Amino acid sequence: MTFYSVLVFVFLVLSAAAAPINNTSNSHSRRHTPIPYRPLNPPLSTPWTEKVGTSPWPQHPRPQLYRETWKSLNGIWTYQSASGQAELNSPPAGLLAQEVLIPSCIESGLSGVMESGVMYMWFATTFDVSSNWTFGQPTILLNFEAVDYEATVFVNGNKAGFHRGGYFRFTLDITEHVKVGSQNDLRVFVFDPTDEPPTYIPHGKQTRYTSHIWYTPCSGIWQSVWLEAVPTNYISGLEVVADMNGDVAATVHTITQTPLPVEMSLVDEGDVVLGIFRATTDKKFSFHVPSAKLWSPDTPKLYKIVVNTQIDAVGSYTGFRTISSRVVKGVQRPVLNGKFVFQFGTLDQGYWPDGIYVPPTVEAMEYDLQLLKSLGMNMVRKHIKVEPHLFYHACDRLGLLVIQDMPSMHPAPSVLSTAPNADQQAEFEREVELLVTQFKGYPCIVTWVIYNEGWGQLTDPYYPEIGITARIRELDPTRLVDATTGWWDHGAGDFSDNHHYADPQCGTPWYSLNSAPYDPARIGFQGEFGGVGHRPEMENLWPIQQAIDTIPQTYELNADLAAFNYRAHVLLAQLRDQVALYGCSGAVWTQTTDVEGEVNGLLTYDRRVVRANATQWRADILALYLAAEARG
Repeated sequence: MTFYSVLVFVFLVLSAAAAPINNTSNSHSRRHTPIPYRPLNPPLSTPWTEKVGTSPWPQHPRPQLYRETWKSLNGIWTYQSASGQAELNSPPAGLLAQEVLIPSCIESGLSGVMESGVMYMWFATTFDVSSNWTFGQPTILLNFEAVDYEATVFVNGNKAGFHRGGYFRFTLDITEHVKVGSQNDLRVFVFDPTDEPPTYIPHGKQTRYTSHIWYTPCSGIWQSVWLEAVPTNYISGLEVVADMNGDVAATVHTITQTPLPVEMSLVDEGDVVLGIFRATTDKKFSFHVPSAKLWSPDTPKLYKIVVNTQIDAVGSYTGFRTISSRVVKGVQRPVLNGKFVFQFGTLDQGYWPDGIYVPPTVEAMEYDLQLLKSLGMNMVRKHIKVEPHLFYHACDRLGLLVIQDMPSMHPAPSVLSTAPNADQQAEFEREVELLVTQFKGYPCIVTWVIYNEGWGQLTDPYYPEIGITARIRELDPTRLVDATTGWWDHGAGDFSDNHHYADPQCGTPWYSLNSAPYDPARIGFQGEFGGVGHRPEMENLWPIQQAIDTIPQTYELNADLAAFNYRAHVLLAQLRDQVALYGCSGAVWTQTTDVEGEVNGLLTYDRRVVRANATQWRADILALYLAAEARG
C-alpha cells in the first residue's frame, strides 16, 4: 500500500466511525450524509495547493466560443465507486457516498478522494435553472470539457447522452429533461480502464502500473462542467483562419444548419472595430484586413471577434499568421509568416503532484509557461496530453508555439508487445480528428504529432500514419504534421524527427539506435534530447518509494545544480553547432518539470525550485536563434 493510500484508508475509517454508511440497498440508494469534502494531503504540494478552494476553475472554459449566459457547475459534487457496467441499468438514487471536488482526478489529493484502481464510478450534483436565466433562450446545453474516459450522463433520471474520449469536450442538449424553476439532478457514470489489459485506448503517460516515465492516472470529470442557455438554432462552432497576408476564411456553424444572416466583427484594442463582414451561416466566406499585425512569438498580436446571427451572439479571437514548410538556402525549414523560425522549447507533461492531470489553478498552469518564456523559449511540446482550452489561450497571449501530441495508446509496461486491433485503431483515428477539429482555432498550435516513439503505432505495412497524415491535412491544411516523433519513421509528414539522450542528433549525418537517418527532403528536428537530471531535496521530491527507486533510470544524473547547468550548456552548444552546420530546425528539451520518479525538469515537481540558471539559459537559447538566423 502506498503512502497516500494509507492516508486515505485512515481517513475513511475515521469518517466511517463518525458517520456509518448504509449499504443495504440493491439499487444503491444511499440516504446517509456523504463524507464531507476536504482536500487530502497529496504526497507533494505546490504553492497553489491551498488556494484551490471549493469553486475551482471559475473562468469561462472556451475562450473561442464565449457567451454571456453561462453557469459553472464546478464545485462540490458527490461520488462513489461502482461495481461495473451493469449499474447503468439502476443508477443510484439520493446522495452518493462522499463529496468530491469537480473538476479533479479521483486519484488526486485535491479531489478529496485520492483513490486508485477504480474503473467504474458515479458522480452526482444538482443545479437550478431559473426562468429569468433562460428568458428568450429556450435551449439548455450541458457542457463537459473532458471526462476520462467514457461518460454516460443522466438528467433527472433520464439518459441525456454518452461520450467516449478522455481529452475532448462534448455538449448535450438537455432541454427536454430540465425542470425550469426547480432543482435538477445530474448524474454521470464514468468508465476509465486507463491501460488495464486488454484495454487499448488513448491515455498518454497515465498508467495503473506506475514506473519511472509512466505516471499516476487521472480518472473522472477532470475538466470544467457548465451550462449555457441558447436559442434553438444556436451557433455551434466557428472556423476562422487568418493568414499573414491579412486574408481571413471563416465559417459560422449552427446546430440546425438552417441558413441565417451573420455578421462577424473584427475588433482591435480599445474596442476599435476594424470591420464588419456579412455572410450566411454554415457557408465559408472570406474577407481581407489591410495592414493586419501578425502573430508570432515576438509579437503575439490577437484580435477579438464578435459573431452575431441576430438570435445568437458569441465572442472569439484570432491571430494572423501562416505556418508552412519550404526550402530556405538549400534546407527544408518550418516557416512562420514567411521566415524560418528556429523552434526551441521543452517537453511539457502537464502533471501536478496535487492535481495529477489538473493544474490547481489557472495561475499555476500559466506559471510554467511564463517561466519558459522568460528563459527565451518560443515553443512548448505538449506531450501526449491535451490541456484545457485555457492553456492554449495562454500560449496565444504569451507567444509560445505549441507542438501538440495526440495522446498515445501505449499499453501497460507488462504488455508492451500488444498492438491495437482494427477497432482500437479506428477509435484512435477518430480521436485524432477530435483533437484537430476542437483545437485548430488556436494560433499558437503549429504542428500536430500523431505517434511518439512508436507507442501504439502499427509498424508493418500499411503504415497508418500515412493515411492519418492525409486526413489531418484535409481537416487542417494550415499546419504541419509530425507523423512520427522518434523511432519508426516511414516517410510520412513534414518532419524527419530524431530522439536522442542526452546529446542531440538534429539533422545530422549520423544517427543512433532507434533513430532513422536524417531525411533532407523533410524538416530536420530534435523531438527530444537533454534529460539531464538532479535529485532534489526530499521536501521537493515525490515521496513515493516506488518512484524514488526509479530515479537511477534518469538518462544522466548530476551531483549538484552547477553540474546540471554546465551539462545543459554543453548540450545546447552541441545543438547550436548542429544548427550552424547541418539541417537542424528545432529542438525539444526534456523537460519542463520533474514528474514523480523523473528528476530532469527545469523545475522540481512542486514548482518550488528552479534549476535553470536563467542568465546562462537565455544566452544559450539566444545563440541557437542567432545560428539559425545566420543560416536563413
